[in-house]
Amino acid sequence: MLIDISPTISSRLGVWPGDTPASRKVLLDMHKGDNLTLSTLSATVHLGAHADGPNHYGADGRSIEQQPLDFYIGRCQVIHVDVPRGRRVATEDIDQPIQAERVLLATGTLPNPDDWNQDFAALDPALVDQMHQEGVRLIGIDTPSVDLMDSKELPSHQMFLRHDMAILEGLVLWNVPAGIYELIALPLRLEGFDASPVRAVLRTLPE
Repeated sequence: MLIDISPTISSRLGVWPGDTPASRKVLLDMHKGDNLTLSTLSATVHLGAHADGPNHYGADGRSIEQQPLDFYIGRCQVIHVDVPRGRRVATEDIDQPIQAERVLLATGTLPNPDDWNQDFAALDPALVDQMHQEGVRLIGIDTPSVDLMDSKELPSHQMFLRHDMAILEGLVLWNVPAGIYELIALPLRLEGFDASPVRAVLRTLPE
């Protein structure tokens, strides 16, 4: 079974304040007599469920099309954490052993992707460091950023850069039971870009 963990992309979908929301311009429309329908999409690449490229937070980091695809496909673990809004998820908030190279953290602190709230949870850089030591290569989260809204130094992003780990942000995980799955969340091959939207899905594994 496939579980879609991507929000619907529409003009209603919240984006970082000042960034470009999704909009559609219809160039041709079969309902108006054209022989086909043709649309143009305008949006930030940090849209909904998305993968950050290291060049988003490191001047010499790889752009998104240079990221190894094996970061984004394979065995993963979904973990629900009980943290208040506006706080970083710390090592002590993880109450179970890490069992996969990819970990997705469900915080529930951005409950509606269409209704932006600034006090979402983020990651403690010490947690990123600890997960690296446990063999984790990718961390995903159900908020717009692995750092807090008002963070300027971006310490968690910098820890990802230091350890060459991959980031997924903007996932929808509230209805996904904790456990082990296969993750499929491939970024587009966007040359030079600092992120890419993904259609993130989980495949249940046979018991």
